[in-house]
Amino acid sequence: MKHKKSDKRVFIIAEAGVNHNGDFNTALKMIDAAAKAGADAVKFQTFKAEEMVSADALKAEYQEITADKKETQLEMLKKLELDPDAHVKLMEYCGKAGIEFLSSPFDLESIDLLVSLGVRIIKVPSGEITNLPYLRKVGAQGKKVILSTGMSSLEEIRKALDVLTEAGTPRSKVTVLHCNTEYPTPLEDVNLSAMSSVREAFSVEVGYSDHTEGIEVAIAAAALGADVIEKHFTLDKNMKGPDHRASLDPEELTSMVSAIRGVEKAMGDGVKRPSMSEAKNKDIVRKSIVASRKINKGEAFTEKNITVKRPFKGMDPMRWDHVIGGLAKRDFEKDEAVEL
Repeated sequence: MKHKKSDKRVFIIAEAGVNHNGDFNTALKMIDAAAKAGADAVKFQTFKAEEMVSADALKAEYQEITADKKETQLEMLKKLELDPDAHVKLMEYCGKAGIEFLSSPFDLESIDLLVSLGVRIIKVPSGEITNLPYLRKVGAQGKKVILSTGMSSLEEIRKALDVLTEAGTPRSKVTVLHCNTEYPTPLEDVNLSAMSSVREAFSVEVGYSDHTEGIEVAIAAAALGADVIEKHFTLDKNMKGPDHRASLDPEELTSMVSAIRGVEKAMGDGVKRPSMSEAKNKDIVRKSIVASRKINKGEAFTEKNITVKRPFKGMDPMRWDHVIGGLAKRDFEKDEAVEL
């Protein structure tokens, strides 16, 4: 299994999504929380509700549970829109807070808006992976692309990558995120090993967009070599809205970021060798061949008069067979390291 080089950091995206509930000041507070947690980027969602869904579009099951049952998906999403001016101000605020601004566009007009703002990365949400006109427009921008793959097969990922490449964005600029779009995702449906399968199938950078409860799966993704990890967060899980309940609170987000950074340090470069910190333990913990009783000069070394004990101060026990049968060149006291 291939892992990332130890000098490459996981790019951690704190997914604000629509958890601002359409309120600009809440969005600002979310930027502050994401920056304080140590995330690399905070991501919103950019859409024109009427360009995104039809009037009769049904809500997802989790949205029926967590949002107003009386309103349609269109009505729900209209309340969650951020206008172009808000985007400009949020991006400026991110710059001051020291965190990268990202957003997922959900329609062609929204792609244009984000490109006009000068975003470095276009994040393609899972629902657009089969949207040919959308993918062509994203690919034509030549920017880095993060592609979420919830609900998709390897063949659908391949087709999406081909579209992006043909439109002008090579695979070297694409990071493919393994994802499950159920909120929250049951652990038995995560199938985290598929992230590695995507890397092997397409020779691309990979990551994981996590919708499980808790932080352990995101941490496991880091250990498996994720280049990017995305996780929803909220200021308050009890707020009304479709995604709050399946999101981390700020304290949990901070814990996740800290744990991922710890995993990065622990992964290392894969070369098995003694570490700097353990070198001092070597002579204390390893053993030497020593006399198990007094041995007189000229006496043959046998299994009855030598043994192996700490510390390492003489002959390596791996030379046991070489020592057996040899003659003592001098007297040795009990526990004294023998020599030939």
